[in-house]
Amino acid sequence: MSQGKETIVSYLTSVPAWYLSTVEETPEGPRPHVRPFSFAMMQDGDIQFCTATTKDCYREMAANPSVELTAWKSGAGWVILRGKANLTDTADARTREEGFKHMVALGEDWTSADDERLTFFTIEDAKAWICDIDGSWNPVQL
Repeated sequence: MSQGKETIVSYLTSVPAWYLSTVEETPEGPRPHVRPFSFAMMQDGDIQFCTATTKDCYREMAANPSVELTAWKSGAGWVILRGKANLTDTADARTREEGFKHMVALGEDWTSADDERLTFFTIEDAKAWICDIDGSWNPVQL
């Protein structure tokens, strides 16, 4: 298992929210679309994220898988991870249950961990950095 991926998950789960940027196609052309996320979990050496198949971010990742996420933690700088969203849902029962509980705790309406709308994705070809206010970008080996 990648210690770098564990570092990223630890960072993302230590803050209340982090932000995922997708590419939204608009009449004016492609535009970034950023929204808060808060679920990340390691499974079989991959970082699993969850969303709903009914949300804009899912449709945007299906049309253009380029994504970037970032989070800032006081005293620790910020993390950046960019790559390509892989929407193939490989979540096991434990990951699905944890994602389901997390989303329900946020106030979202789900019938169960097996709700058809609940889906999990990973980020492939990822590169990551821990950045500091001094301008340094320190690579995280994934």
